[in-house]
Amino acid sequence: MSTPSQEDYLEAIWVLTEQKGYARVTDLAERLAISPASASKMVRRLHEAGLLTYERYRGFAFTPEGQKQGRLLYARHQILERFLTHLAIGSASDVHRIVEGIEHHFDVLRLDQIERLVTYIDSHPHWWRQFLDDSTA
Repeated sequence: MSTPSQEDYLEAIWVLTEQKGYARVTDLAERLAISPASASKMVRRLHEAGLLTYERYRGFAFTPEGQKQGRLLYARHQILERFLTHLAIGSASDVHRIVEGIEHHFDVLRLDQIERLVTYIDSHPHWWRQFLDDSTA
């Protein structure tokens, strides 16, 4: 089981890899607004946990399990952002900040119901607008 900090790293590595095709310690440090030394230390921990392959001075990459976890963590983040955006609880930066605060309390494997609701809302925007209008009346 990953810690919230490890989850943040795995999610960030997933995003960087999707955007650039690779991730480096410096990219990771910049994305998470931390020192390269801290990023390097966590990369070594994730290597020891079997989630990354790491060679000093050569970089790192996901293991199959690390890639699976990174993908699920990113999906969890996206589902929660979509859900909170539908609730219209604030600006995009507000939603992002809130998701960062709550995402670790949601098991990535148990988000099915929220994902189904978000997909339904996406497919039935009229229904959702009516729901929001009724709830504010």
